[in-house]
Amino acid sequence: MKKYIPAIALLIFLGNYANAQEVLKLNDIFSLIQKDHPEMKMYDAQIRSMDEASKGARSWMPPELGAGFFMTPYNLSMTKATSTQKGMGAFMVSASQMFPNKKEQNANEDYLQSLSTVNKENKQFSLFNLYADAKKNYFDWMIIEKKMAVLDNNEKLLKFMIESTELRYKNNLGKLNAYYKAKAALGKIEDQREVLDNQIKQKRIALNTLMNRDKNVDFMVDTNYTLKNYGAVDTSYLIEARSDIKAVEQNLKINQLQLNLEKSKQLPQFGIQYNHMFAFGQRPMQFSLMVMMKIPLAPWSAGSYKANIESLKWKEKGYEEQRESIINEASGEAVGLLSSINSKKRQLKLFEENIIPALQRNYQVMQLAYEQNTGELFELFDAWETLNMTQLDYLDQLQELLNLQVQMDKIMEQK
Repeated sequence: MKKYIPAIALLIFLGNYANAQEVLKLNDIFSLIQKDHPEMKMYDAQIRSMDEASKGARSWMPPELGAGFFMTPYNLSMTKATSTQKGMGAFMVSASQMFPNKKEQNANEDYLQSLSTVNKENKQFSLFNLYADAKKNYFDWMIIEKKMAVLDNNEKLLKFMIESTELRYKNNLGKLNAYYKAKAALGKIEDQREVLDNQIKQKRIALNTLMNRDKNVDFMVDTNYTLKNYGAVDTSYLIEARSDIKAVEQNLKINQLQLNLEKSKQLPQFGIQYNHMFAFGQRPMQFSLMVMMKIPLAPWSAGSYKANIESLKWKEKGYEEQRESIINEASGEAVGLLSSINSKKRQLKLFEENIIPALQRNYQVMQLAYEQNTGELFELFDAWETLNMTQLDYLDQLQELLNLQVQMDKIMEQK
């Protein structure tokens, strides 16, 4: 049994390592954010709360019950029957019920059922903000991985320079010029790698936080990416796509429904009241049955309805201006981002088709010359350093472009 223990331990290690290196794609992260993020659960609870409240929209006013003495003399001895009188007063029980106005019930139901629609749009708006945060951290991490690959390659090149120089110097075939600069650059790579490792940890923590799971869960990102092509900014598309604009439009609808409700409250309401009297002495039992009517439009009671209606009209005006403000701001920001994205794409194309290929050829020429003893180490190091800085600069430019793309997707509410 003992001879199998190392193999079992190795399998466990490899299993743990494979699990630690799980690759999460952006869509996987989006799904977990939508499912588990506390803010999404908060909105779900608020939406459910409003939907539950709307179920009572067609409820009646509660009945009113009462009991007490009716037309009873203070001299209680007079309540009893005598030879000269049958007694006075009664004990009364009373019940009354107001009947709802059907138009008001309908208006109240429409109003309450519409309240959750704003939170549904706000939830969608918040979700795309969370998506944008996830994409930024994901793309930043992806660029860091690409920088790590550049550092790994540079480390090999520097080690080649150092080892070649040491061998040549040992055989009196070369000088130490730029040798220590190469050694320092090698040390600097270690320093850069440490910085990038810490940045990866921060991005992993940020993404795990967005997915609402253990902050130390290990995973990797997919380093493949797609650069999107955006057409001209279409205001009508923004109106259809933006959840915050839809939320304002829902507020406008709710405001109109609330206005309808206030108007329906001005209609008269009817009710019924029944009173039963248990008479004292020898008097017969009595009752009264009355129909009641509320008159909301009486001059001394109509003020609040008129004030509420006027307030809602101005509230509608405010929502309309808010909608126009969001459209104006979003379209202006989108146009500016589109210009920046197109400019950044042209810059990257110059790097890819002109600058980096030329510097790579320059380095190859310097390396060949150095290998054939016709070039100096400082020339090779200078070619490497220029290429290295340009490659990292290219990745910085790519990161900027991806972040611009994240902002554009956020404005357009695209994944």
